[in-house]
Amino acid sequence: MDELPRTLPTVVIGGYLGAGKTTLINHLLRHAGGRRIAVLVNDFGEVNIDADLIEGAEAGVLSLAGGCLCCSFGDDLIGTLSGLRRRNPAPDVVLIELSGVALPAAVQRSMRLAPGIDVAGTLVLADAADIRRQAGDRYVGDTVRQQLREADWVLVNKTDLLAAPALQDLLPWLAALAPGARVMACAAHALPAELVLGWRTAGPGDVDRADHTDDDDDELAQFVSPALGSFGRPVSPADQVFASHSQRLPAGTDLAALGAALAAPDSGVLRAKALLADGPAGAADIDAAGWLLQVAGGRWQVSPAVVRGAGRLVLIGLRGQFDARRFVLH
Repeated sequence: MDELPRTLPTVVIGGYLGAGKTTLINHLLRHAGGRRIAVLVNDFGEVNIDADLIEGAEAGVLSLAGGCLCCSFGDDLIGTLSGLRRRNPAPDVVLIELSGVALPAAVQRSMRLAPGIDVAGTLVLADAADIRRQAGDRYVGDTVRQQLREADWVLVNKTDLLAAPALQDLLPWLAALAPGARVMACAAHALPAELVLGWRTAGPGDVDRADHTDDDDDELAQFVSPALGSFGRPVSPADQVFASHSQRLPAGTDLAALGAALAAPDSGVLRAKALLADGPAGAADIDAAGWLLQVAGGRWQVSPAVVRGAGRLVLIGLRGQFDARRFVLH
């Protein structure tokens, strides 16, 4: 029997009713980039996976395009996560879509009881035109504010429904309400998929190839992804919100110090990923022992990984707040 994967990265997606969670899920499924995504929902009736993505259904599981799947976990989240980890092949990343009134921290506490589950981050969506009213509502306001406080990222969705001055006023208000989160304003269907899906842990026979562009100078390089487009294409709405950067990492880089710097509140970094071999850079076609750095929403983690070739670093940040020159290493 094949060994179980070391960890199964899991991202929690929350937000009040109507914030756009299902739109985001469908967008991520369409831009999986070859990853096997598992989507967990409490009840199939609460999620509307696009019909053309569904290939079949049996025993509480929807088979989706590209090797993805959707499971209903009911009251047994721990058992469902454990079952996913035993699948062969196991998913590359799990997305848990919460109901509109669920609190992310409560779900995370349950997730941590399941062996081998890595809580990679929590993304909470907010309806740009309605979040202030929701947060002040006498009946649901406490829940909405708590959801925001428990987020690693807050995605302000439906920005087209709000005038530019009102949106500029909303963002600092949300940042104060969710001081531990990175706040970004972008339509759910334009969010760079790598921000949520880029958690695969490298292992033997599964060398992590983070999307990146070799970049000998320190110019910003666009991620090659459906959301951002390749370098040199016309600027899209997502390009106006996000910036990305990639570079080689010199041997001996202190990943812990780098992770702390990237996770600092003033870094402007939404997501970062680095791979570095122990000792000198390995050959381009030979696996070597090394380390994987993951950064998201003010948190960072270094874990063992298998690395092929030179060390590399990939960053996504908010344009205007993110200065890649701060993180150029020689």
